[in-house]
Amino acid sequence: MKKLCAIVLTGLMICGIAFAGGGGDTTGVVMNKDKPLVFFNRQPSDPTTGAIDMTSMNWNDKTYYVGFDAAGGGAVQGKLITDYLATRDASIDRNRDGTIGYVLCIGDVGHNDSKARTEGIRKALGTWNGSTDPGRAKEGSVTIGGRAYKVVELEGKAMTGTDGSTWNANAATEAMGGWATKFGNQIDLVVSNNDGMAMGCLQASNYPAGVPIFGYDANADAIEAIGAGKLTGTVSQNVDAQATATLQVLRNLLDGLTGADVYTKGITVPDQYGNKISAPIEYRASEKALLAQNSGVNASNWRDYTAGTRDAGIKKSTAAAKRVLLTIYNSADNFLSSSYVPALNYYAPLLNINLTIVQGDGQNESSTLDKFTNLNNYDGYAINMVKTNSGRDYTDKLRY
Repeated sequence: MKKLCAIVLTGLMICGIAFAGGGGDTTGVVMNKDKPLVFFNRQPSDPTTGAIDMTSMNWNDKTYYVGFDAAGGGAVQGKLITDYLATRDASIDRNRDGTIGYVLCIGDVGHNDSKARTEGIRKALGTWNGSTDPGRAKEGSVTIGGRAYKVVELEGKAMTGTDGSTWNANAATEAMGGWATKFGNQIDLVVSNNDGMAMGCLQASNYPAGVPIFGYDANADAIEAIGAGKLTGTVSQNVDAQATATLQVLRNLLDGLTGADVYTKGITVPDQYGNKISAPIEYRASEKALLAQNSGVNASNWRDYTAGTRDAGIKKSTAAAKRVLLTIYNSADNFLSSSYVPALNYYAPLLNINLTIVQGDGQNESSTLDKFTNLNNYDGYAINMVKTNSGRDYTDKLRY
């Protein structure tokens, strides 16, 4: 009889069944396919059309996405730029030709966030031509000191490193050096899809002094650069709200919450432990997505975004400890490594979530996927993919 029980238990484990409650609760078993799954930062979607991959989002009733309002963020960045220009005078037109020329660092032409930021920038400057592809901008216009100026995108370029990684700061440094040589004083403005590439541009030895430059992410070094007068502005996507929401959704699901409680408790209303995220977060039911809202950062308010500020609304939880496996698409990604991961590591212990973080190279899905292993040992999963259309590669591993 004992031998039979051992055989049955072994068979259950081979079939992908794990004891629930990696923190010690062994009152039941949960198959991997039925465990909580949160995609974050890189929304499952078609890299060409941007259509949300609802097959991955409907993997089970415990699957959600946590990110930020990408379209709204693009609009915030665009307004940050035009508000800045409206307060300038004719001296911003460096060669006095009546045209504001700008260069654009594009993160990844196949990434929804990059698409949204490029669109927001071009719409604000009037250069939107219905496409986020490099080289597809039209002539626009902007008001500076009460006078209308033409706007021309001198060049937009996807910043891809020699190793194939996207959003690459070194590629931005090289591109900026080439642009400064090629366009000279035609460059009146530099815009980037993220802070890492913006800071990369500033590293170019021939960066034109005094030319305004805008980034996106509100990374610690970018905030310091704004304070020092080097970077003109950036956009905060409220990384602490995103990181906490990623963990809070998992916490709610692991605690057995269902329905609206999953995406409201601890997020827009206090949870049973008294926690509530302070920054605004919107739930988009059609995408099963929780989206943090964005805010512009410039010389007038940069001190409010200095490093080390954490959400006081999140305190120590008395929930049972649970284990979560979390993937990061690229260990070298500036935003994730300097902002998102530290936030995760700060809030996870408060929510009694034991995180195991594995990181990829930003180029090959296998660099992350091959570390998405030992799945039976975890109570839930958080996934940040290399490619946005790779959701199925991960859910397939949870079938067994």
